[in-house]
Amino acid sequence: MSLDDATVRKIATLARIDVADADLAPLAKELSGIMSWIEQLQEVDTDSVEPMSGGTDMTLGWRKDAVSDGGHADKVLANAPESHEGFFGVPKVIE
Repeated sequence: MSLDDATVRKIATLARIDVADADLAPLAKELSGIMSWIEQLQEVDTDSVEPMSGGTDMTLGWRKDAVSDGGHADKVLANAPESHEGFFGVPKVIE
């Protein structure tokens, strides 16, 4: 499929891209090349290919849903600029 300058200008307008007149011809050639690749892909027979969600058959592993504190309170609070009695220290925002 070959695109002309008018079609490329319309595509650019729809995409809200400002394309200079000097750039229309090279862009038309590049988009025509992309469209020819798409035409080639449409010729591929995919009727016998089953849809898939990824490259491999994967199932997610289950884990026990248990509540915990993470066990790393000291390490977490080491990053805090200020801490008080095991909690983050923050400035008072309401009087």
